[in-house]
Amino acid sequence: MTDRPDQVELMICVKCRRGAEVPEDGMRPGEVLHAALHGTMPDGVTLSAVECLQNCDQGCSVALRGGPKRWTYVYGNLDETSHSDLLRQGAALYRDTKDG
Repeated sequence: MTDRPDQVELMICVKCRRGAEVPEDGMRPGEVLHAALHGTMPDGVTLSAVECLQNCDQGCSVALRGGPKRWTYVYGNLDETSHSDLLRQGAALYRDTKDG
């Protein structure tokens, strides 16, 4: 991660299943959330897909982090169909603070 105070990363677990079976050709909830946010993040916010944030059965999980002097936040139990706007807004607010 960069030391720039205005550069942050939103990581989305794309393996989250919310405790449900996912058909082999289906998208997991985390993949749906990542796809909904792809290309729509605020300036200075990078979107990354990760494979595990240890919340597999409880909905989508994300982590928001910045440089070494900033707090890192992990959020779980997110809904892939209704929380994308909230995550964009939260990432922009986080980006605009000095310490996260």
